[in-house]
Amino acid sequence: MSNENIYRLAVTGVQQLIPYKAGKPIEELERELGLTHIIKLASNENPLGPGKKALAAIQQALPELALYPDGSGFNLKQALAKKYALDASQITLGNGSNEILELVARAFLTPEFEVVFSQHAFAVYPLVTQAVGATAVVVPASLYGHDLQAMAQAVTAKTRLVFIANPNNPTGTLLAQADLEQFIGALPDWVVCVLDEAYFEFVNPAADINSIDWLKKYPNLVITRTFSKAYGLAGLRVGYSLSCPEIADLLNRVRQPFNNNALALAAAEAALTDDVHLHNTISNNSLGMQQLTDGFKTLGLQWIPSAGNFVSVDIRREGMPIYEALLRKGVIVRPVANYGMPNFLRVSIGTSAENNLFLQALGDVLG
Repeated sequence: MSNENIYRLAVTGVQQLIPYKAGKPIEELERELGLTHIIKLASNENPLGPGKKALAAIQQALPELALYPDGSGFNLKQALAKKYALDASQITLGNGSNEILELVARAFLTPEFEVVFSQHAFAVYPLVTQAVGATAVVVPASLYGHDLQAMAQAVTAKTRLVFIANPNNPTGTLLAQADLEQFIGALPDWVVCVLDEAYFEFVNPAADINSIDWLKKYPNLVITRTFSKAYGLAGLRVGYSLSCPEIADLLNRVRQPFNNNALALAAAEAALTDDVHLHNTISNNSLGMQQLTDGFKTLGLQWIPSAGNFVSVDIRREGMPIYEALLRKGVIVRPVANYGMPNFLRVSIGTSAENNLFLQALGDVLG
């Protein structure tokens, strides 16, 4: 058998799968261009890093690294249950919320089913759908956001999952809570709705995010959240879902044992109590968003108003050459042509100094 024939042994969905491409790492750009001062505004990471409480918890957990972590994540589940006034049986822990998306796909999808999600939505939705051989039904966006009416019309007897990101990545668009609840409430019993709230901590309180209250009414709802963004723990990979106990039980049946390492569990539990760090993160994000959008206005550029910790800017020309030119200046942002937005760049909110360096570099590149 030739090496090429090995591909034919894989299941059909995997044969055609194009892997998720993450933001370029700083180390990679250092190797490629020999640069030493690089800022990364590509992966929606927390520019303030992890909080002091999380770092202290990691330090305290180091002597126990020879032991397996608690496979049930008991302490973290209890902390989350207390925070959200839920039962621990409603919580599933993931290696980042990305793993939760995969667990849902594995638990509920087969090749006979369809999955509904929006154009310009998170790239992992089509990946997990294709990996299990299910059919993706991509609904055209409305003003770069979810068109809930069109998505509802796309649901059929074959639909088993609906993915909704709120705020959405990479566009940052936010759905009105009343519209979203109406959509979820109207879904048929055979459809599971995954509400991806990876960026919910950054949403202005005036938006009145209250999706956890819906769990009491809609047993087909799964809410996913993460410690990677607002809590600054992206490198440790901790996410979770909130659902009815029955869905959590099903997800735990396909979840790998010890999918969260001991340092991640300890850091996440501590991070939940670090209100000062969370406040500083949200404040930095608010100020940085204003700084970037003011800069875009000065440059004569339009952007998509964002409720997350990033903003997508329309540079009015093909984005990839601008992205590459910014790399040569030591600035990493995210081209989003793979999301059907070839003229946009997605920029994560950094520190004030990082935002200023990016705006200066962008102005130079655009001429």
